[in-house]
Amino acid sequence: MELNLYHLYPDVLNLYGDRGNVLCLRRRLAWRGIDVRVTELPIGASDSLAGADLVFIGGGQDFEQEALLEDLHRGKDASLRSAVADGVPVLAICGGYQMLGRYYETHEGVRCDFVGAIDLWTVGGARRMIGNYLFRCDEHSGGMEVVGFENHSGRTYLGEGVQPLGRVLAGYGNNGEDGTEGVRYRNVFGTYSHGPLLPKNPALCDRLLLTALERKYGVRELEPLDDAAEQHAFEEMAARLRH
Repeated sequence: MELNLYHLYPDVLNLYGDRGNVLCLRRRLAWRGIDVRVTELPIGASDSLAGADLVFIGGGQDFEQEALLEDLHRGKDASLRSAVADGVPVLAICGGYQMLGRYYETHEGVRCDFVGAIDLWTVGGARRMIGNYLFRCDEHSGGMEVVGFENHSGRTYLGEGVQPLGRVLAGYGNNGEDGTEGVRYRNVFGTYSHGPLLPKNPALCDRLLLTALERKYGVRELEPLDDAAEQHAFEEMAARLRH
């Protein structure tokens, strides 16, 4: 078995070590004897996502998102919409998550049109929402608790019928108002969690991998791995955030 993993904008969307998510995906596949081919699509790359089994988009600062808008609208936006509609699993972090929505409106009222693959939108705020946080994924996404680090001034709102990835237990999440965190749409996993996310949360990583392997090969179960060290680290951080 082999998965084709496409890493979108690794040159500008790699805030807080988000590239570590790709390393984690590769390693957990390798430990199970599953091959993965990683294709990077930086600014200027003309490749489409037609052959993708899994897509990763990291986070970046606001000015970096603005810098890639012109490139995004040269065809990568249509390719992303097609991949999402086709059920390709996508992990999108912070700015990458916002980018899948309809638009971002800055605190000064400037609107940037994004991909429009999901009915969500983001509005810039005057106050940053920053810190370690904890949320619980909805049952559709595995029901596990997840620890992460958020740092965003944008407040994201989900359209009617669009489900969140989970519910905030400690921290801010999508907007600090409605208790939602991220988005779970088709096979998209969108979240504000930097860190990187997946090494801290192996159960979520495996959920994403299983989604990709089931779609391509009909795999229903992954070979278990020894995650004792990762689980211990998770419990330490989750315990701090619960108090």
